[in-house]
Amino acid sequence: MKTSFLDHSTATNRLADIDAELALNRRLAPDVYLGTADVTEGDAVVDRMLVMRRLPADRRLTALVNSPELHDQLRAVARAVAVFHAGLEPLRYTVTGGRSVAEIAGRDAVWQNWKDNFVDLEPLVGRLIPFEDAQEVEHSVDQFLGHHSAMFEDRIAAGFVRDGHGDLTAEDIFCLPDGPRILDCLAFSPELRIGDVLLDVAFLAMDLDRLCGPGLAAEFMGYYREFTNEHHASSLAHHYVAYRAHVRAKVAGLRALHGDESQATLTRVYHDLCLQHLRRANLTLILVGGTPGTGKTTLAEGLSGVLGSMLLSTDELRKDLTGVDHLDRRFVETDTGIYDRSATEKTYTELLRRAGTLLDRGESVVLDASWSQAALREQARRLAADKGADVVEFECVLDAAEAKNRIERRLEQGTDPSDARPELLDELRARFHPWPTAARIDSSAPRSAMVEATLVHLHRVLIRLGEGSPPDAQPADRRTAGQPTSG
Repeated sequence: MKTSFLDHSTATNRLADIDAELALNRRLAPDVYLGTADVTEGDAVVDRMLVMRRLPADRRLTALVNSPELHDQLRAVARAVAVFHAGLEPLRYTVTGGRSVAEIAGRDAVWQNWKDNFVDLEPLVGRLIPFEDAQEVEHSVDQFLGHHSAMFEDRIAAGFVRDGHGDLTAEDIFCLPDGPRILDCLAFSPELRIGDVLLDVAFLAMDLDRLCGPGLAAEFMGYYREFTNEHHASSLAHHYVAYRAHVRAKVAGLRALHGDESQATLTRVYHDLCLQHLRRANLTLILVGGTPGTGKTTLAEGLSGVLGSMLLSTDELRKDLTGVDHLDRRFVETDTGIYDRSATEKTYTELLRRAGTLLDRGESVVLDASWSQAALREQARRLAADKGADVVEFECVLDAAEAKNRIERRLEQGTDPSDARPELLDELRARFHPWPTAARIDSSAPRSAMVEATLVHLHRVLIRLGEGSPPDAQPADRRTAGQPTSG
């Protein structure tokens, strides 16, 4: 047998590949891969087989998805994968065949893999995969990869590219009393097996998401981070999970086209999974603003916690830049002291600089500030466009009397860096520029209700952007991200 990726047309090639498969799989399950057995014709060895220990089918990870022991077993699997990755040599320069690591694991290589998949999936689009979904996937991939080559370069330089497993599926993991056994690595192609360790674990995360939902996938990723102490941008993890799902959609779809009707539904499941994770991978710059006392910090903190996005606040940053302790009060009139025009410009300039750095590293960002001036909002929109991020804008609104009461209570507690005072509120509200591109959030509601309303709007906006924005969208095209809605 000879294909574009595998040549088993000669006995020499078959024997060599079986020996390699034995050595590679013994890295994770040495007591399962016992050896090989030769097939002879006369005095010649014409083929070779793996000799393996049979494992109990009821101990497959897939058989434990409804078991109370699932979480403990998943933690053990994450630990085993982390230990495996820790024992592998980091690849930073060249690999088998003299190719550079960047040619295999860099941004352009990942992009080319996606493009190859798009070509292979063309016969399925309009038949098994809706055209608009396929279009959104391509746009999201181009948007993400078109702006984040540095993130891939950083991962290579940090030593996260290794010769890993390459095919981590729940079906091939057995949870035994003395620990998990992980079988059947991708042995036939080093180039398909070598990659970011995050790409390796993303395969199992994708499989767990398909079987049990995103909660279990996130749990597994959390365990892996715990055992490795490895930080990565959540956007990159979602991108890699999406890629793994896209590959499985292709495999299932091609089988369906060749007559296996059971694979048609699976094709759509995998493609939907790919799309969900690409939406979560797309970077977002979220502006949360409003006049003092309207709950913008409460909402920003809630969004940051739910979304896993980085949070930056002007209240803290302003005092950092002026050498003032966060809880040290600076009660001054408007436009004076640390709140004069120069200090405000420096604060917002630094806020956006830091946000840009985080976006470059693949982190979505929530910016907590008043955003009282239209020009400052426009600067944020231009930053988002430059970094390939969607921008979504929220204005917190509240009755003036209640806002003043909140400010008074906050000052009495003394735990917030804001220096706003009730007597300044009317002037600040009068000077607040209209914000037609922001969704207005009624902050008289409980925090949980505020966050929920914001998430509903955010989800709707990001879907619309993914479906409708061309790859070369200009900043003005992105302002639809903040169409007014009710809280």
